[in-house]
Amino acid sequence: MGRRLALLKELARGFLLVTVLAATGHTPAAGAGKTVLVMGNSISAAYGLQTEAGERGWVELLQERLGSRHRVVNASISGDTTVGGLARLPRTLAMHRPDIVIIELGGNDGLRGHPVAAIRANLLAMTEAVLANGAKPLLAGMQMPPNLGPRYTRAFREIYADVADGTGAALVPFILEGVATDRELMQPDGIHPNDRAQPLLLDNVWPVLEPLLDAD
Repeated sequence: MGRRLALLKELARGFLLVTVLAATGHTPAAGAGKTVLVMGNSISAAYGLQTEAGERGWVELLQERLGSRHRVVNASISGDTTVGGLARLPRTLAMHRPDIVIIELGGNDGLRGHPVAAIRANLLAMTEAVLANGAKPLLAGMQMPPNLGPRYTRAFREIYADVADGTGAALVPFILEGVATDRELMQPDGIHPNDRAQPLLLDNVWPVLEPLLDAD
């Protein structure tokens, strides 16, 4: 019961993240700049980073870097999978009408051993839906730990490049590059980045995201 209650609280918190940036005053005037929508899981939902100063995940740091020029909407939910992301994507696109969509999903699928073909199909469907809505997709890739076996980890790693190559989506090969293997940058669970890692996650995303922001 305790674990279930904790999960429900985390899911509720994830839904609230959709509007938290607007509540902090970061939302620019209508028609100003671009809207960046982040569809992710705990990596982007600032899991475990709750402090008195507020959540300081890489998505919040992105909004701070952009200032009032652009709007960032964080629709990330801890524990989410590509199935969940695909299911809620149409409504989220209609609600926020983003110019750029960062898809940071798949990690939970992989850790649960979901079939690679199914993960690829879901990410492909999400990317195509983003394109159909006139937005630019950016895939934030993930990698699996070696204990899942070389065959699965290799096939999983190739998912993101395959989808990007097939759709023309922008690609960050591994959002946890330089972080995942450094214990000093990870929370005690060994899965989630700590507060010191968040600027590095943003630095991994920024070189791919910036050209999309500058493009017409």
